[in-house]
Parts: sequence; structure tokens; C-alpha cells
Amino acid sequence: MSEMGTVDLRSDTVTKPTAEMRRAIAEAEVGDDVFGDDPTVNRLQERVAELMGKEAALFVPSGTMANQISIRAHTESGDEIIAHHYSHVYFYEAGAPAAISGCSMRFVGDERGMFDADEVRAAIRPKGSHFPPSRLVIVENTHNRGGGTIWELESIAAIHDVAREHDMSMHLDGARLMNACVASGKAASEYARYFDTVSMCFSKGLGAPVGSAVAGSRAIIERIHRFRKMLGGGMRQAGVLAAAAIHALDHHVDRLADDHANAKRLAEAIARMPGLVTDPASVETNMVYFDVEPSAGTAASFCEGLLAADEACASASPTKTACAP
Repeated sequence: MSEMGTVDLRSDTVTKPTAEMRRAIAEAEVGDDVFGDDPTVNRLQERVAELMGKEAALFVPSGTMANQISIRAHTESGDEIIAHHYSHVYFYEAGAPAAISGCSMRFVGDERGMFDADEVRAAIRPKGSHFPPSRLVIVENTHNRGGGTIWELESIAAIHDVAREHDMSMHLDGARLMNACVASGKAASEYARYFDTVSMCFSKGLGAPVGSAVAGSRAIIERIHRFRKMLGGGMRQAGVLAAAAIHALDHHVDRLADDHANAKRLAEAIARMPGLVTDPASVETNMVYFDVEPSAGTAASFCEGLLAADEACASASPTKTACAP
């Protein structure tokens, strides 16, 4: 809820730091992270690497940068990326795979954001000068536009086997990976083991004001570090931000279960409302997508009506609305 009293369900990014997080920010020990000597940033990076079961990690300003510098590290201009057509890296990142890495996209998957090993195998380009090399597979877990859906480990493992068979890399857009972990009971490293790089975000459900991280082998993180610098992502006394992320990992992960329970309750209430359609059984984490029938107007007009009543949610298409408790 905002200071003006609006119940804001547009996204899990509209949080504000708790008093305890603000205290951690104020008391953070800092250095110059561009020189690699900010102790709080270094501590966060070591923490994330351990969490993911990787050799190293890098703190970056945003989830978009984490994804895009990972793509740049895995690919060369003219390569092709296999991903879902609603993947964040394509749908919400301003054409960055093409603009930054010079890569084309090959789409697979269903409306829930999932795809399988057979679809990946069928999407791989033949060898030859006529085709872009299939270089990278990207999985988003949980999948935002798919409704916060969680990937099964067996599906990821099978896709990993196909990728390795064809000498392709794997990147996990784990912006909301902690939601998947809390809901499934699986450790982050169980998901991350199948990927060469893994991104995660601290400023979504975990409640930090800024920041994401990407983890992988020491060699790939060194390459990613260079691209962070190239794109202006190097920060100086960034320990004040890293302290918020550490606090979030220490105190806010388990609380994601409350968000999931609230999302389920919201979906059940929406399903009882005339003119609105959703399936509460499809709510696996903290995302609720529902359709607005013509009798209730468009998604945009419905959201405008909610805002007038001091409630906010986001229109995802002419007929679909999204909430993230």
C-alpha cells in the first residue's frame, strides 16, 4: 500500500525498503566496486555464487542488464537464441538481444511459458552457411507472462541434454527464482546446475530497492564483468545497494510464501466476480492474470476504474490484466 493509501498490485517491484533494510543500507561498509574493493558487494557476490552452486557472481544494476550481458557473453553477432515468445529477454527488454548482441530469436513454447526438449531440438538450425548458428537456450523461472509458472527440473534437465548435444549454452532468467524455490521446496542450486549462467533479482519480491546478480563459472563471469563495464553498469560505492540485497536474502525469502498465499486468495476472489475470468489452480506463485470479458470493458478501462477506487493493477493486453500481491 502506498503512502496515499492505494493498494498497488501492478508488480512485485513496487515495494519499499523496510526499516531494518534501511538500517542495513545506512550502516553498509563500502569501497569502490569498479576497483573490486567494496567489501559488501564482494560479500553479496560470494553469497550468490554459493547459493547457485557456481564459482563466481557479479552484482549488476538490473535484471535486464544481467540477462543481456549474459547473452552477450555467450554469443556472437549473427547467432540465434531459442526462447519462449513471451520471455522477458525478448518481450520486455527493448530489443536488446538484437541491438546489443546482434542475435535473432527462435521461439518455442506454450501459453504458460513452458517448452520441452523436443521443441528445442526441432528449433535448432541445420549446420551450414545459410542459417544462423543456434547458440543459446534461455529459460525463465518463474515465467512472468506465463503467470508465475514454475519449471519442472526434469524438463530443464532434458533441455540441457539437447543443448549440450548441439554445443549450445544455457541461461536461466531467474529474476523470480526464489519464488520457484519457496513454492517447490527445491534449492536454487538444483535449478542452476543445468545452466551456464543464472540471473536473479533482488528488487522484485525480495524487496530491495535496486539490483540483480548473475552467476556462473569464473571464466564466464570475467567476460560478463567486461560487458557490464562496456554498458555502463559499473558502480562505485555500491555496498549501500548490496547491503539491501544481503538483507533481503537473509530475511525476505521465506516471506515469499505469504505472497503466494495472497495471490491464491486474490485469484479465488476474482474467479467469483462477474465479468472476470481466471483459474485459481493456475496460480503457482505470486502472479495472477485474469481476463476481462467485453461486458466489463477492456483491461485498460478496468484498470482505470480500479485506480479511481485506490487500487492499481496492470493491463497486460486488451483483454488481460495482471496482479502481483
